Amino acid sequence: MVQQLEKRLFSLRPPQALLLSFIGLSLAGALLLKSPWASHTGTSWSQALFTAVSAATVTGLAVVDTGTHFTLFGQWVLLFLMQFGGLGLMTFGVFIIYLAQDRLSMQHRATLSEALNEPGHGNLHSVLRAMFGFTIVMEAAGTVLLSFQWVPELGWSKGIYYSFFHAVSAFNNAGFSLRADSLVAYAGSPLVNSVISLLFISGGIGFGVIADVTGKRRFRDYALHTKAMLVGTLCLNLVAMLVVLALEYGNPATLGALPEPGARLWAAWFQGVAPRTAGFNSVDMAAMLPATAFFIMGLMFIGGGSGSTASGIKLSTFIVMLVATRAFLRSEERPVLFGRSVDPGLILKAMSIGMISLFCVVTGTFLLTITEKAPFIDIAFEAVSAFGTVGLSRGLTASLTLPGQAVIMVLMLIGRVGPLTLAFTLANRDRARIQYPVGKLTIG
Repeated sequence: MVQQLEKRLFSLRPPQALLLSFIGLSLAGALLLKSPWASHTGTSWSQALFTAVSAATVTGLAVVDTGTHFTLFGQWVLLFLMQFGGLGLMTFGVFIIYLAQDRLSMQHRATLSEALNEPGHGNLHSVLRAMFGFTIVMEAAGTVLLSFQWVPELGWSKGIYYSFFHAVSAFNNAGFSLRADSLVAYAGSPLVNSVISLLFISGGIGFGVIADVTGKRRFRDYALHTKAMLVGTLCLNLVAMLVVLALEYGNPATLGALPEPGARLWAAWFQGVAPRTAGFNSVDMAAMLPATAFFIMGLMFIGGGSGSTASGIKLSTFIVMLVATRAFLRSEERPVLFGRSVDPGLILKAMSIGMISLFCVVTGTFLLTITEKAPFIDIAFEAVSAFGTVGLSRGLTASLTLPGQAVIMVLMLIGRVGPLTLAFTLANRDRARIQYPVGKLTIG
């Protein structure tokens, strides 16, 4: 019996193993959060499971207040779930094998490649070293810098703990905060805004990019993916900040409530870059204009970088779809990006990811309109936030019904493991032995 179970486990495809790992991590976290030591007033099974799934998928949506509901033990459980979920449970297991044997089997390499979304196998060791080293350095540096804000306010022990919790949550793009208002009280703080945004941007850009940047000095020597991610991240973040600033500058409930122009700029920057990856907010999301909420939904759908702690369809996928559309409009045979042609198979994969993701979001939104009694913009915002594992909400999360919580949990899991990974898990990937003649369809 045990041998048959082991045989089945080792025969799992990498996408299946990755999905089951996140489900197992969530269930283990739910058991710990349900324990009497994890909360002050007790946690229901639905609250424990929802919070565990949200932490394991580094989303940040919460049905209870993290800072007041959970004890120190419960908060540490959330920290471990965020850390394991952010870096990938399979990454931890393979890294242990790597330390013990100094080599990886082909199956372990395939599993790790799926977790990191790295197409090749030759650079996995370097990605692992860069990933763990960079994680330790960034979280430690973030803790030290944030302590300058919270130690004077809260004292040494509580201030350092606050700093460490938010540094881990930010770098892993989880968005959990020990404050009920997230970071609204620090909307105009240069220190908190710059450190937190640096942490979730660096964690969400992709570890393959980090390894490439640290190993090369000149931009022209970077890999095509690295160039696309660096330029795309810079452009999208600047555009997001300017759009949020323009739409919300006169809103008395958001940016308009801040007295100084500098504070409004910091809040616009933070709320412009956070939706693509992290669930922190420095202004009231429910008070934002519908146009701003709709724009933020687009940012959440795009997400961060491949092989990072962020989710969404990924920025690289969005870039491939853009250059493919541009090539079609220009009647070019192949899309070109930074002097390199884009593989048609990659375009097909990008279009598939976008279509599957859109289907998941639309289906989730449709189901939530049945289970929840709330404005449509709030429901759609919640669904996109869950799929992108962002964690921003317009106030709907705490009032979700049990069926609504189930829909959001499924969206969070799908968003974390990736829609294409889920499709590969459910579909038969064997190649067809029969080749059919080419047919023509009229489209457009």
